[in-house]
Amino acid sequence: MITCKFEDGANAKLRHVVTDAIVVKNNQILLVKRSQKYSEPGKYALPGGFLDRDESADQGVIREVLEETGYQSEVVTLFQIIHQPRNLTDQRQNVGFVYLVTPKSQVQSPDNEIDSIHWFDLSKLPTPETVAFDHFNIIQLYQKHLQHTINLPITNFHPQKLTQKV
Repeated sequence: MITCKFEDGANAKLRHVVTDAIVVKNNQILLVKRSQKYSEPGKYALPGGFLDRDESADQGVIREVLEETGYQSEVVTLFQIIHQPRNLTDQRQNVGFVYLVTPKSQVQSPDNEIDSIHWFDLSKLPTPETVAFDHFNIIQLYQKHLQHTINLPITNFHPQKLTQKV
């Protein structure tokens, strides 16, 4: 939570804004393995992170993909807005913007938040307990979207309603 002081002197606790990228190429999804130094160490995650000041959400997701994977990329569309205050796996109450992103060329190495990057076939994903945050649910929702096109962006998704197998 962010503590903020307003013009009238009142304090408020605000939520962070994060961006995540669903990067897919040739029916494979790009996941990063998180460094031991950061939250959810050793788990796989979608590339993403906190939005910087004076940065739009789509600019932030492109920056995060570059930092965490080394890939230049391009936003295809906004996939999901996660705005529920009670995320099942993260007590920070982030507001998240999840984008579908196309990878271009890999121009650098991942930053120190990431131990390694991995391409997984969409039918052979890591197990749910090895995936960080709510990212396994996001990936399952993406698979569901591929099977039965869902109007985007998705804004009213409740992860507890999604089964482990799609």
